[in-house]
Amino acid sequence: MKSQKITISVSGAAEVAHCGPSVIPLAKEIGREIARQGAQIVTGATSGFPMYAAEGAKEAGGFSFGLSPAGSKKEHIEVYRLPLKALDAVVYTGFGFPGRDLMLVRSSDAVVIGCGRIGTIHEFTVAWEANMPLGVLEGEWATDEVIRNIIKEGNRENPNVIFEKDPKVLIEKLIAMVNKREESNELNIRL
Repeated sequence: MKSQKITISVSGAAEVAHCGPSVIPLAKEIGREIARQGAQIVTGATSGFPMYAAEGAKEAGGFSFGLSPAGSKKEHIEVYRLPLKALDAVVYTGFGFPGRDLMLVRSSDAVVIGCGRIGTIHEFTVAWEANMPLGVLEGEWATDEVIRNIIKEGNRENPNVIFEKDPKVLIEKLIAMVNKREESNELNIRL
């Protein structure tokens, strides 16, 4: 009995110059698919890949939520120099990037990993450790290969990771995985 929308966090590089020319259209398409498929997006309230995904969600009529590393709107803008565009609501965590990353992942039902750097890898590992549904968007960047290597060298199985090039298929698979987990949890609660 689902009463809330599925929340999907989108993680990726705040600076996307190294990601190749397809990164912005793909990020926006991830956001649009999240909205089209009835979910809501949450990001780290940053620029780059997450911001473009939030813009895509807004273009498709979706709700966009951000978790900022800053403790206030003023700090968000003046110290962190982060945008507020494409966000319907923002929580100013005051926890810096590492604490914000933990809150971002744990406030989600699933996580999408796009082109990224060390912060994106951190968000991936937090979601991995929590055994959350993870969708890795494959592209012309190296992030998906770095993650494949982490999985290989981590010597631990995790059946909840999906690698996919098509944003629509990636979001469909993540939503199906979340729904299956929720149905399983409901059955366990009733037993």
